[in-house]
Amino acid sequence: MIQPVPMAEIWRGSILESLHLGHAVVCDDNGEILRSWGDPDLVMYPRSSSKMIQALPLLSSGAAAKYGLGTEQLALACASHNGAAIHTERVGRWLGQLGLGETDLRCGPQDPDDRPEHERLIRAYEAPCQIHNNCSGKHSGFLTLSQHLGAGPEYIEIDHPVQQSCLAAFEEVTGESSPGYGIDGCSAPNFATTLKGLARAMAWFASAPTRSDRQSQAAADLTAAMMKHPELVAGEGRACTELMRAMNGRAAIKTGAEAVFVAILPEQKLGIAVKIADGSTRASECAIAAILVSLGLLDPAHPATRKRLDAPILSRRGINCGSIRAAAGLRF
Repeated sequence: MIQPVPMAEIWRGSILESLHLGHAVVCDDNGEILRSWGDPDLVMYPRSSSKMIQALPLLSSGAAAKYGLGTEQLALACASHNGAAIHTERVGRWLGQLGLGETDLRCGPQDPDDRPEHERLIRAYEAPCQIHNNCSGKHSGFLTLSQHLGAGPEYIEIDHPVQQSCLAAFEEVTGESSPGYGIDGCSAPNFATTLKGLARAMAWFASAPTRSDRQSQAAADLTAAMMKHPELVAGEGRACTELMRAMNGRAAIKTGAEAVFVAILPEQKLGIAVKIADGSTRASECAIAAILVSLGLLDPAHPATRKRLDAPILSRRGINCGSIRAAAGLRF
């Protein structure tokens, strides 16, 4: 196994205080590795960075068309949202379209990351529900597909037709047989792959508009929906939302738990996958920003970039103490 390499540095004054190691791969539309850092054969869980792949059967099966899903719902199917009103209201309406409700979800309740909604719940003496779960859009997609297939309510079980459809799509776009699965935070299976397999899948999404098959059309529609509605994919203050806005519809990006980050670059037909070894989100955001800057997609001077790349570290009085920087070897 190839060891992880430096990806993000934390400087305080003139001293390198902390160092985050990791792996990254950039693939082209032929599935070939253009650049890699660390171990491209690393076997890993994509976590929520694979939501676009999990949403493919929702479209390719005809379920999305049957139930009249729009671009907002497609973006939510790929989302790890903040649980803000713009997310929960849309998920609630989506479930209503299906004749279902919050109790039909299997993702579990979650305190929303959105502060206004968090505080509203406290003032109202209400507990968070499953619609607040950051994966409730993905699970609404699972429920839509399950209804379309006439399958049972326990759609998160590994042998359920929904999850078997997700596995088939996952292995198709990664070009690999998955070695197994783990249970994600939302209780659904998360299929393992190599880092290069994940980057290959993102490049397959990026080149989807050049193909005419049903699965590729689904990928193109999901990518377009994410770029059209970055606020639904994550939320205010989040890297996915802010960096997609900064790139003005030129890329779709998605984070995953334990410091995974992926990017779909339709103009260049490239896919990127990043995994930080210690699970640090600040490092994965720094790394993906550095790679996107190097590829010419992201302006290094944009405030959303500067928040994560060469970003100042401030004291509680606002004094500049240091910075978060991409390791020298990460820049092209």
